[in-house]
Amino acid sequence: SYTTDTKSREENKKTLENLYSLSVDIAKIHRLKEWVLLQDVAYVKETAGILQEMGADETTVANIIERCPEAILHTPAEINSQRALWQLVCQNEKQLIKLIEQFPESFFTTEYQQNQKANIRFFQELGFKNNIITRFLTSAPNIFYNPVEKNKNVIQTLQRNYLNLGGSEANMKIWILKLLSQNPFILLNTSTAIQDNLEFLQKNDFTDQEVLQLLSKLKGFIFQLNSTTMQKSMLFSKNIFKYSDQELKKIVLKCPALLYYSVPVLEERLEGLLKEGISIAQIRETPMVLELTTQIIQYRIKKLSALGYDIKSGKLESLNGTKKDFEVTYGKIQSKKERPVFNPVAPLHIEE
Repeated sequence: SYTTDTKSREENKKTLENLYSLSVDIAKIHRLKEWVLLQDVAYVKETAGILQEMGADETTVANIIERCPEAILHTPAEINSQRALWQLVCQNEKQLIKLIEQFPESFFTTEYQQNQKANIRFFQELGFKNNIITRFLTSAPNIFYNPVEKNKNVIQTLQRNYLNLGGSEANMKIWILKLLSQNPFILLNTSTAIQDNLEFLQKNDFTDQEVLQLLSKLKGFIFQLNSTTMQKSMLFSKNIFKYSDQELKKIVLKCPALLYYSVPVLEERLEGLLKEGISIAQIRETPMVLELTTQIIQYRIKKLSALGYDIKSGKLESLNGTKKDFEVTYGKIQSKKERPVFNPVAPLHIEE
């Protein structure tokens, strides 16, 4: 609803004066969203007043407006409605203002207030704690813009499939809450896409139990894929590593990255490993290294090489895992290298 034709219009002097009075860095707004300064109507003082009422000091107010200039284009009524909405899940206004400072764009998207409210209520009824809902509001705000019926349909599809795959009624609620906590973006998919992806896995001879296992391992990201890309990725791995159908299935369960990453990504990572002198045979044995970016692999190989560990002749397990896993592995190799060799027959030199 705001015009972005910047050529023929002048900046609103009153808006500029009000922003200067709040010590807002105008240069930042010029760089980020200059069009905001051209609007005939802006609610600079009112927006600042509401934020100050919630406990924001002058620096916080300036910081919020610099990061999200369009905040000043919302009416006080819209901002107060959003404030009341977020208070449904925030402990107090101190927490609320902290969230607004960290995620101003999420807070100042006021167009979907009815949907947001209905979805907050729905998530509370599902059993999500308020701290999880605030995490959704800030990191995955789009899921609240959906009509609540759409989100309900997706969740019903997940529940139905969970039971059809042999999941128990008793564990279903915990499973759904965990899956959505790990990946709320599942709700941006359609029920049809979810159904198609599950059917693809079943057609590729994964048992119901294995499909459930994959869903949990991939934290629901499988629903953001499609059967064509999954098919291509599996075929790529099968051809490169000369896996039989049975071996491929076993490896995918162990390393879902072979299903999740697209062929160009897998190719790039494979190439990076080969450039480091690692053989196809080594990768075939430990395909989990394909979960890591080329930069991470290079960094880890460099660190291990500095300890005299030759990755080309060793196993690739030492490269695997999260940052924390690698640090543990690295620490073990380091302490092994530094430990002096004890000779039981050597004479002991004891001071008299």
